[in-house]
Amino acid sequence: MRVLFLTHNFPRRDGDASGSFLLRLAKALRDESVDAHVVAPASSGSPAHETFDGIPVHRFRYAPRRFETLAYGGTMATQVRDSWGAKLTMVGFIGSEFACANHARREFKPDVIHAHWWFPNGLPASWLARLANRPLLTTLHGTDVRLARSVAFARPAFRHVMRSSTTVTAVSRWLAIEASSLVSGPMPVVAPMPVASELFTPGGRREPGRLLFVGRLNRQKGIALLIEALARVDAAASLDIVGEGEDKQQLERLAVSLGVAPRVQWLGALAQPQLVEHYRSAAALIVPSRDEGLGLVAVEAQLCETPVIAFESGGLTDVVQHDHTGLLVPDMTAEALAAAIDSLFARADRGASLGAAGRLHALATFAPQSVARHYAGVYRDAAAKFED
Repeated sequence: MRVLFLTHNFPRRDGDASGSFLLRLAKALRDESVDAHVVAPASSGSPAHETFDGIPVHRFRYAPRRFETLAYGGTMATQVRDSWGAKLTMVGFIGSEFACANHARREFKPDVIHAHWWFPNGLPASWLARLANRPLLTTLHGTDVRLARSVAFARPAFRHVMRSSTTVTAVSRWLAIEASSLVSGPMPVVAPMPVASELFTPGGRREPGRLLFVGRLNRQKGIALLIEALARVDAAASLDIVGEGEDKQQLERLAVSLGVAPRVQWLGALAQPQLVEHYRSAAALIVPSRDEGLGLVAVEAQLCETPVIAFESGGLTDVVQHDHTGLLVPDMTAEALAAAIDSLFARADRGASLGAAGRLHALATFAPQSVARHYAGVYRDAAAKFED
């Protein structure tokens, strides 16, 4: 079986974390007799066609280089919502993606078109599937559902993509429920993305009191609440922050105002191989996100047997089973988060049993082989449904 991925997020170089789970899925699918090609935006220095780690990738340009800011920055939805210039650039993006995908379709002759994120890739994918008379599978990852829910003008396009799709998958139960509340129709199939189970493994020595955050520095990720919580826990606790984002300067000022700046280390964005040692040495990964689509960083930490503390929100409840594979915090406040951190530190094993159970759960649910086997079945079901 042949499947064509359409995405705005795919690795551009070795070690690049952008869309790395899609590369992982494409590679694992080969063991299920599924051949995947990828259509993704170009970046500086990337060729129009390349074979990336064994996966053919077709890349498209969508504007003069200095205006190509929509992809890979993690702010596409915000830019398009807030800027007319970005809206115009998005028109070029969608048109260029469709043209590139149509060219790849003529060469590759896919059996299934697979759009990752309904926005923006579901729109050109829906046209391509109709043109090629092939089934369309659309996967919801999280930011795209938040866009459909919060921006009224996006809902007609969301409904169009959902109703044009032969099958819809969502990476968590919460996302599936959210999508169903916006568009009537069958409940999306819950099918998470894979993590690098061969990379994220236990080892090393944990440093007592060392907390870790990995993610984009914005309001949705909840990092401000974590900094406030740090000011409330044992003074020996410290916090490593991995990531970049638009709120960094504001967060640095918050740390200074709360008197915890000496206990916070800003590490910037790191490639996945560099993350491993940080997971292994952390006493706990803290995920204070709201409405997270899934929370793959929590899975990566679990694979390293790192205890995870997360807000009871969004897809994180698929990853963290309270008091078994981690701790869930239902009250999304700094006070409640600090109390959960203190409770973890007070355990005799400091959460080691949570980390061990988390690794077993992560391997069973998110290992590439398991995920690829599930998606191969989804593709075949979609092809059969389309023929009927």
